[in-house]
Amino acid sequence: MRWSLALNAVLGLAVAAMLFRGASAAVLSSPVAAAQRFASPSVVRSAPAFQVPSGMVHSLSQAGRRAAPSRSVGANVLASPTQSSAGTIVDDGTITLTRFMIEEAMKSNTPGQEDMVRLISSISVACKRIASMVQVAGISGSTGLAEGGGSVNVQGEEQKKLDVISNDVLKSALRSSGKLGVIASEEEDTPVVVDELYSGEYVATFDPLDGSSNIDAAISTGTIFGVFKAPEECLVNPDADKLSIAEQQCLEATLQPGNNLVAAGYCMYSSSTILVMTTGNGLNGFTLDPTIGEFILTHPNIQIPKRGKIYSMNEANYFDWDPKLQGYVDSLKKGEGESGDKYSSRYIGSMVGDVHRTLLYGGIFAYPADKKNTNGKLRLLYEAAPMSLIFEQAGGKAVTGPGQRVLDLMPEKVHQRVPVFIGSPEDVAECEKKLA
Repeated sequence: MRWSLALNAVLGLAVAAMLFRGASAAVLSSPVAAAQRFASPSVVRSAPAFQVPSGMVHSLSQAGRRAAPSRSVGANVLASPTQSSAGTIVDDGTITLTRFMIEEAMKSNTPGQEDMVRLISSISVACKRIASMVQVAGISGSTGLAEGGGSVNVQGEEQKKLDVISNDVLKSALRSSGKLGVIASEEEDTPVVVDELYSGEYVATFDPLDGSSNIDAAISTGTIFGVFKAPEECLVNPDADKLSIAEQQCLEATLQPGNNLVAAGYCMYSSSTILVMTTGNGLNGFTLDPTIGEFILTHPNIQIPKRGKIYSMNEANYFDWDPKLQGYVDSLKKGEGESGDKYSSRYIGSMVGDVHRTLLYGGIFAYPADKKNTNGKLRLLYEAAPMSLIFEQAGGKAVTGPGQRVLDLMPEKVHQRVPVFIGSPEDVAECEKKLA
């Protein structure tokens, strides 16, 4: 009995010793194994070879992501989009506005594209700030008229609180870019110097908050901007009591035809914040992702349909229109136009909202001249010209009347108004025929 107990004790100690040695070896070997797994995380010896289906490969998706190129995967390696070797950069294909602009600058041989990157970046920051203010306008008390009423701009329109705030935000952003010296805004009586000395390379024109009359009702609003190249010889001292003739001419550098625009765009503040812009090489749309605070490419290479089924005009002015225009609109309603389709009417009263819908769905947007506004109502420099460049870059058309392209007009004053017909090329061409 004693020998049996002694033997069991010895066997128990031996087993314990073996278990201890095994555990120690496992602990000691774990860093090595971990290092091996980290160095080659995707090696799977038994994985069969496979080919990525060609149908799954796209150069660019509507979600702003570039898919990885098609490739064969070796028999000993199973590719995984969530794993990479140490030091490998993983690209999920998301295209931000900044990345897009940098890539465009790298592909372009045009001098000064790096400066354009900085300028567009500054504008995008201003749009983010304005979007944030618009979203909480009803909570922050930013709705209503500026100064409690009585504050009007040079057009004689009563200014909303957000008109004034948005104007200041844009001026501040453009000043910080270091590449812009003079701006012309709907909310400024005359062109304004934004640099201590006018050393900027560009001139910007903008409507800081288009459709602001709708802001109290939470209807979509937007910012419209255009960028011109500034004359090289310009130098203005804003601190001088009186500007010289040469300095006055520099401030008039804003008076350029739309053909001289080097960039144009709009930012719409609605259910999402969308920035649509062009630098003369196609039209692209970016949607603000609030989770990361970046504009993401969601509408690459926008092209307007050749013809639509929607017209967008303020029909409250119908009886003040030219009879030829009345006849054109009547034909659309009855389905007696060139397409034979009955058109639908859609009108928000915010140019950015109406134009954005027209750009995506096709059709025609117009704000024509009437008995009250004999020269139209939209401003050439910071509404009609930028929007016209946007539409032409998307394959659309923009005119002030039969045979008169908006981008060809030479402005005579900063706040000059013009009639505008803008939209799908076939729709605008049909309208021109009716008005001729």
